[in-house]
Amino acid sequence: MQAIIEVSGLRKRFGRNTALDGMSFTVLGGQVTGFVGPNGAGKSTTMRVILGLDAAEEGSALIGGLPYARLRRPLTQVGALLDAGAVQPGRTARNHLLWLAHSQGLGARRVDEVLDEVGLSPAARRKAGGFSLGMRQRLGIAAALLGDPPVLMLDEPVNGLDPEGIVWMRGLLRSLAAQGRAVLVSSHLMSEVQDTADHLVVAGRGRVVADTSVADLIARASRGRVTVRTPARPQATAVLTHAGATAVAGDGDTLTVSGLAAERIVALLNADAVPFSEVAAHRATLEAAYMELTGDAVEFREATR
Repeated sequence: MQAIIEVSGLRKRFGRNTALDGMSFTVLGGQVTGFVGPNGAGKSTTMRVILGLDAAEEGSALIGGLPYARLRRPLTQVGALLDAGAVQPGRTARNHLLWLAHSQGLGARRVDEVLDEVGLSPAARRKAGGFSLGMRQRLGIAAALLGDPPVLMLDEPVNGLDPEGIVWMRGLLRSLAAQGRAVLVSSHLMSEVQDTADHLVVAGRGRVVADTSVADLIARASRGRVTVRTPARPQATAVLTHAGATAVAGDGDTLTVSGLAAERIVALLNADAVPFSEVAAHRATLEAAYMELTGDAVEFREATR
């Protein structure tokens, strides 16, 4: 897969605050890359630098090997949704897209195609100022798709969408990646990222703290742990500890065991006639893995009671 977005060593300060501190990653074509991290991690600033809206003091951000400012007809190279509210409220949805299309040498036919693709054809001649947040979000997606670009950058794309819209968005992102496009999605919803993204870039305090596949991140967070459900926890703990494992009591009748494979645990419990109802490899959630990675990078934390 080809690297279509290349971010290398970005550094940027706003006054005394460091927004980017060596941010570096690549986004490949043919997959959805989730860009996640706590508030203040530098996600929005990075996306703005990639799109030429902010200038970095050091480093580079390239799309197809070029900085955004050097792209010809940029909407045909990269489509972006950073702020769904960035639309003239007195302009109809169709006229908003026509204005963008004309600036890129695109015709009205393409405008009607993307309106239909995002489900806004019935509202095409309504003024955007009367749109709900979900409708404005769909209009922003239509604008991003207008130039049929190989690169899509979307900030919180499911924000404001109803459940049907969220399902539609998941399918859209996957289909765009399946066409070979590079899709970079910034989100705070780990459940959405887990259901949609193939790869993750996790940011914290202006730098990358993890750059890995979703599957590998979850596997590392799971750490080979096994969940055992047994009505005889003391006996099971004794047997497994004697075999070199670590067993920690959980809720109800469960134990979380590390240091032994599930098959070995089953054999040991059977050999000592310890009853059990379940032995299963523990699978961490993406949210748990994310919290573990970014715990030291959270800018604002509630007080512990």
